[in-house]
Amino acid sequence: MCSVSLRTAYDRWHQRNYDAGPDHDDASSPWYQLVREYLGDIAGLRVLEIACGRGGFVRQMANCGAIVTGCDFSLAALQIAHDKIRLARNPSSAAFVQGDAQNLPFANDSFDVVVSCETIEHLPRVQAALSEIFRVTKPGGRLFLTTPNYFNFMGLYEVYARYRHPSRQDDQPFDRRQWFPQVHGWIHQAGWQILRTDGTVHQFPFFPGHNPVRWKALEASRVLRRMLSPLAYTYFVFAAKPRA
Repeated sequence: MCSVSLRTAYDRWHQRNYDAGPDHDDASSPWYQLVREYLGDIAGLRVLEIACGRGGFVRQMANCGAIVTGCDFSLAALQIAHDKIRLARNPSSAAFVQGDAQNLPFANDSFDVVVSCETIEHLPRVQAALSEIFRVTKPGGRLFLTTPNYFNFMGLYEVYARYRHPSRQDDQPFDRRQWFPQVHGWIHQAGWQILRTDGTVHQFPFFPGHNPVRWKALEASRVLRRMLSPLAYTYFVFAAKPRA
């Protein structure tokens, strides 16, 4: 799928999801909850969110005093985000830019922190994107990244579902199936130093045709959650750009 048609498909996807729930707080998603645990004090820092979508987490980070840029492929998502940012305590500290994560429209060493949640699985050239994120991050800057991991029961269910329903279409226009060693490899190859990993959303698709059962009690324990992070559906990586 070429970039123009993919962008159009994502415009339609974002608009459809917004129309279905205009009051939904996308920053309440479990991957954002996990990033918040590790993010720390970002007041005064220059922060970039890749694939910021409809801007809920950009608004939260701006409320924490960060100077935030939200970047997304979809113009429809950015229009919604721009309307919502007026609800922030300091809307002037947030800006939105349309751009492709695989070819970012920012100068080298521009940001102290980059956030990328549930994004790289939707990119045809994931290695190019991680290298671009590395390029625009300052030396010593941090990356907080989440992405689906299929080294678990959800992965087994995917094999079953594709065998039973080979014509099934994904909800999003492009969606890669991957597991955590691939994610580590892509991040290391781009030059990042991985400092910590974690995971959330432990799901068990016991009943075909029904939503997976989620084990929230396990996720409440940070120790257990980190131990079992390779089996989590949402995998988290905290990395840094080396100073030298």
